[in-house]
Amino acid sequence: MGLLERISTPADLKLLSDQEIKQLCAEIRTFLVENVSKTGGHLASNLGIVELSVAIEQEFDTSKDRLVFDVGHQCYVHKLLTGRRSGFSSLRQYGGMSGFPKPGESKSDAFIAGHASNSISVALGMARAFELSGSDRRVVALLGDGALTGGMAYEALCDAGVRKLPMIVILNDNGMSITKNVGGMSRHLAHLRIRPGYTKFKNAYRRFFALVPGGRYIYRLCHRLKTALKGALLRCTIFEDMGFQYMGPVDGHDVRRLRLALQSAKLVNGPVFLHVITQKGKGYPPAEANPDLYHGVSSFDPDKGVDAACRPTFSSVFGETMMELAARDRRICAVSAAMTSGTGLTHFAARYPERFVDTGICEAHAAAMCAGEAAAGAIPVFAVYSTFLQRSFDMLIHDVGIMRQHVVFAVDRAGLVGEDGETHHGIFDLAYLSAVPGMTIYAPSSFSELRAMLKLAVEDCRGPVAVRYPRGGEGAYTGTSLQPAEVIRSGVDVTLVTYGIMLNTALEAAELLEQQGISVEIVKLGILCPLCSDLALSSAAATGNLVVLEDVVSTGCIGQQLAAQLRLRGISVEHIVLKNLGNRFIPQGSNDELYRFCGIDAQSVAAAVVEGIQLGKKKT
Repeated sequence: MGLLERISTPADLKLLSDQEIKQLCAEIRTFLVENVSKTGGHLASNLGIVELSVAIEQEFDTSKDRLVFDVGHQCYVHKLLTGRRSGFSSLRQYGGMSGFPKPGESKSDAFIAGHASNSISVALGMARAFELSGSDRRVVALLGDGALTGGMAYEALCDAGVRKLPMIVILNDNGMSITKNVGGMSRHLAHLRIRPGYTKFKNAYRRFFALVPGGRYIYRLCHRLKTALKGALLRCTIFEDMGFQYMGPVDGHDVRRLRLALQSAKLVNGPVFLHVITQKGKGYPPAEANPDLYHGVSSFDPDKGVDAACRPTFSSVFGETMMELAARDRRICAVSAAMTSGTGLTHFAARYPERFVDTGICEAHAAAMCAGEAAAGAIPVFAVYSTFLQRSFDMLIHDVGIMRQHVVFAVDRAGLVGEDGETHHGIFDLAYLSAVPGMTIYAPSSFSELRAMLKLAVEDCRGPVAVRYPRGGEGAYTGTSLQPAEVIRSGVDVTLVTYGIMLNTALEAAELLEQQGISVEIVKLGILCPLCSDLALSSAAATGNLVVLEDVVSTGCIGQQLAAQLRLRGISVEHIVLKNLGNRFIPQGSNDELYRFCGIDAQSVAAAVVEGIQLGKKKT
C-alpha cells in the first residue's frame, strides 16, 4: 500500500515524517497524471501546487477554516487530500466530481471558483463575517495562474489592507508575475522572515517599545529605517504599502519551509501576503517543458504525452481569418485577456506583435481599451470566451455602446462547453449582448460562415458587433449563408427556427420527423440582433407550428422574441415549442450528455414536435 492510500483526511498528513511527505508528494503527482490522462482536466497547475496544498492542509483545518481558490482549477490536490480520491475516476464527467471547488461536494470547499481575481474579495467578506460573529476561523485566499493580473484583486488588496482583519493571501507564482528577487541578502532576509520566531520577536519588540518612555518614537524611527532597507533589498513593498505584511518569496516545493511560513503568517493579527514560487507542471517532464499545452488537457496516453496535432476548430479558423484580414488592413488589431492560445491568436501574436495585446485576466480593461482604440481610428477585435465577456458588461454599455464604437467581439465558447460546467458555459451572451443598443450579433453555423461573417463584422459593420461561435469543430452543415434569415430545408407541417451549431441538431431532428411523416421547414438565422423575424413568422403562419431551438438560457432568447412578435402581429399558430436551456445553471458533462439532459438533442426535439402536433389535433 502506498502512502496516498493511507490518507483519507488531512489529519493523516500530520502522522507522516518529512521523508514520507516527500514520497507522498511524488505519489500525488503520479496519481494526477494517471487519472487526468483518463478524464481530461487541468494538469500542469495542479502538478505545480502539490507541496503547497499539502502544507496548507497540514496547517489549517479546511473543513472549518476557509480556503478560497483563485482560480479554482488548481484545487485537485486539495480534493485528493480531503477524502475525494475515489471521485477522480469521474472527474469533470456528467454526474461526477467537479474540476472546480464545489461546496456541495465537501464542507472543505469554501466557495465555487471558475473565474479569476475574486478570491481576496470573497476571503475579506468571510473574515468580516467571522469577526462580527466572534469566530476564530481562519481565512486563506490562494491565487494562481495569473489571477493577480486582474484589477479586482488589487481593489480587494487595497480594501483588505485598510480593514486590518486577520487573513492570509497566498500567491502561487508559477509564472513569475512579480519580479524575481535577486542577491544573497534578499534570500537571507526572505528565509528569516518566514520563521515563526521572527514574527514572535516582532510582536514582543512592538509591545516592549509601547511600554518604554519615548518608545513609540524610537519604534517609528526604526520601522522607517527597516522599511527603507527592505524596499531596497527585497523590492516587494507594494503589498506592505497596501497594508499587508509581506512574506517570501518561499520555495513552493519545500513543504518544511512552506509550513514555517504558514505558521508565521498565522501569528500575525492582520493581513499577510505570502509569495510562493512554484513550477507549473513539476514532476511530469512533458508538462514541465510545455506547461501551456498541459494546462487543460483531454484524455491522453501518459507515456506518449498529449497529442499536439492541430485539428481545425472555430477558434483556429478565427485566428487564420484574423491574419488574412490584418494583412489587408493595418488598422486591424487583436486583443486577448490571457487566452491567446485558447482563442486561436498565437500565430497572429507572432506575426503582428505590434498589433496584438494580451491584457492578462482583465476583460473589463480590455473592452474599455478596445473602445479607446476604436475612438482613435483602429479596428480592435477582442477575442474572448463568452463566460469571461460577462465580466465586461458595464464597458459594453458605457464605453462601447453609448458612443457606438466599432469594436468587434469574437465571442468564443458560445453555448455549452462541456466538462468545465456551470462556471464556463457560454449561455448568457445572447441576452446581455442584445441588450446593448446598436449591437449586431452574427451566429455562424460553419467554418466558412465564420470566415465570411468575421470579414463583414470587421470591414462592413459600424458600431459594436459580436460574432458568437462554439467550442470545437463544425458539424455536418458546412454551407455558407450570409442572410439574416434563410430557409435551409422546406416543409409544410412545422417551422423549426435555429442558429449557430444547433443547426446540425435541427437537421437531424428533421430527418427523424420525416420518417414519421412530419415535414419540417428549417429557418436558419444568421444575424440574431437586430432580429429579422419576418421569414420565421411567415413560415410559422404557413405551417401552423413553431419550434425554436437554442443552447442559451430562456430569458432574452430568440424563441421568446418570436413568440412575442407572433402575438403583437396577431399571427395565430397551433402550437409553439421553445427548446432552450431554461433559467438555470447547467452542470458538467459532454455536450451530447448535456443536450439530452436539457432536452435539446435531436430525439428530444422530434418528440416535442410530435407531442405538440398531436396536442394541436386534439384541440381541433
